Amino acid sequence: MRKFIAPRLKWLLAALAAVPLAGLHAADAPTGQTCRAGTLYLTFDTGSMSQAQLIADTLRRHHIKATFFLANEPTVNKDGSLEPGWAPYWKALTADGHAFGTHTYDHVYLRSTRDGKVTMRPQFGAQAGKDISMDADGFCRELQRSAQALRGMTGVDMVPLWRAPGGRTAPQTLQWAEQCGFRHVGWAPAGFLGDELSSERYPNRVLLERALRDLRDGDITMAHLGIWSRKDPWAPGVLEPLISGLERKGFCFATLREHPAYRDWIAAAGKASRKEGKR
Repeated sequence: MRKFIAPRLKWLLAALAAVPLAGLHAADAPTGQTCRAGTLYLTFDTGSMSQAQLIADTLRRHHIKATFFLANEPTVNKDGSLEPGWAPYWKALTADGHAFGTHTYDHVYLRSTRDGKVTMRPQFGAQAGKDISMDADGFCRELQRSAQALRGMTGVDMVPLWRAPGGRTAPQTLQWAEQCGFRHVGWAPAGFLGDELSSERYPNRVLLERALRDLRDGDITMAHLGIWSRKDPWAPGVLEPLISGLERKGFCFATLREHPAYRDWIAAAGKASRKEGKR
C-alpha cells in the first residue's frame, strides 16, 4: 500500500536510471498515425483504484491504449483490485484494447539475494509484511496468479511482461521471470510521473511541467490507478492536460505490444502458445 512511501522511494528513484529503452521513431508508429515527435507508452500500476475510472475515461476520450500492471491491492472499495467486484472494470479495459502485465499478485518486494536464495516480502495477502524465501517455482506462481485472475474475469490473456513492485529486481528474479515467460518492464527517467510523491513538495503543476518538458520518443511512463498517500490526487489534475499537451507536441501513444524492446518477445511468446495449443 502506498501509505508509506519513504522506504520505497530510493528503490523507485534508483530504478529510473537502470532501464535501457530503445526509441521508437515515426516510421515505427502504428498504422495511420503521424507521430512527428515519436511514440510514448503510458503504463499504470494498480494502487488504490481511487482514480481508476477517471483514468479509463480519459484514455477512452483520447482514443489512447495503455498497458496496465496488475496486483491484488486493497482498494477504496474495501476489496482487492483483482477480486470479482472489479471484473466489469477490467472487462471494459480489455474491450478498449489495452494491454495487461503482472505486478505480482501480493505486490511482492524483493528484499535480498544471497547464496542463491531470494528473500521477498509480500505487501498484501496471507504473508503480508513477512520476509519469505522464494524459489523459482514460487516466484513463477506469484507472477502467474495475476494473469490467472485477469483471465478468469475477462477471458483475456496478459502479455508476457511483468513489473517488480518498486522497480526492485535482481539478476536471479529477472532470470526466473524469463524462464517462466515474463520479461521485466521498468520506466524511463522522465517517465516517472511522480504520483507517489508528496503533494506539498511535488504539486501537480510541477509534475505536469516536468513531464511535458522531459518526455522523449520511446519513453515508458509509470503512474498508478490511485495512491493512498497523495493528498492532491495526481490523475484529476495532471492526466488530461498531460495527454493534451503531448498530443499538441506531436506524440502518439501505444501499448507495450508495439514497443521495440518487447514486441518480438511478445510475438515469440504468442507463437509458442499457439504451437502448444495445437498439440
